[in-house]
Amino acid sequence: MITEIAPAAEPVVSEPARPGKKRRAWDEAPRWQIYLPLGIYLLFTLIPFYWILLFALRPAGSTSLVPWPVTFDHFRKVWTERSFGTYFTNSVYVGVSTLVLTTVVALAGGYALARFDFRLKRGFMLALLCSQFVPGALLLVPLFQIFARLQMINSLGSVIIAETVFQLPLSMILISGFIRNVPYSLEEAAWVDGCNRLTAFRIVVLPLLRPGLIAVGSFAFVHAWNHFLFALMFLSDQSKQTIPVGLNTLMSSDSVDLGALAAGGIIAAVPVVIVFAFIQKWLITGFSAGAVKG
Repeated sequence: MITEIAPAAEPVVSEPARPGKKRRAWDEAPRWQIYLPLGIYLLFTLIPFYWILLFALRPAGSTSLVPWPVTFDHFRKVWTERSFGTYFTNSVYVGVSTLVLTTVVALAGGYALARFDFRLKRGFMLALLCSQFVPGALLLVPLFQIFARLQMINSLGSVIIAETVFQLPLSMILISGFIRNVPYSLEEAAWVDGCNRLTAFRIVVLPLLRPGLIAVGSFAFVHAWNHFLFALMFLSDQSKQTIPVGLNTLMSSDSVDLGALAAGGIIAAVPVVIVFAFIQKWLITGFSAGAVKG
């Protein structure tokens, strides 16, 4: 008898398990736990801005929660009757001048800190950092005495110099950190090609510093635009006041014109918002690149 042998069963090869996508900690949380805190924060952030717009755009004496009918009388009042046109011009002059002076001086000082070794370099860097803990109010008396001897009181130049001095330490630290990220070999290659140090810096290094320069310049401009103390102490003539001091004149001990104050606040905020809207990409890149350990 012939016994038929059944064919051996083929071994079953199991497919390797595909590694699943690793879930991150914030993916495991429900969406509402993420969006609810963000929504609450956004609500508390936008309500003050809406309140300012409400007082600036609705007619005087109105109690409506919606700015209708819309009126621009408050803006015309502060721009013409309260001399905000002059304040705005003075603030632009102070801000742009501070931006230019701070950027140029900080660029030279930051290059020296990044590329040269000298005695007491660490001590100088420590002094720059410690100067950031000094309140601006402590500088008023010595600066006032210096400007009085130089006959610069009631001059926009005194405010520009004070703002520049106040911004230089942080600006030098940021730019020096940004220059350290530029390979030194690029400058050496330019020297081999016949460039001197200044030409090599202008051709090779300076174009790579654009984000850092924009970050430092915008920071200096915004601080000079919003700073109240130096303009209040060094400027006595109304025709030379800046916008922060002009906003202070809208408030008195007897009454406050809320519509005019809100309109003045919007006029003061719009240039800063526009500047940050156009340079936010460069600003974030510049601060992150300049805040490295050298």
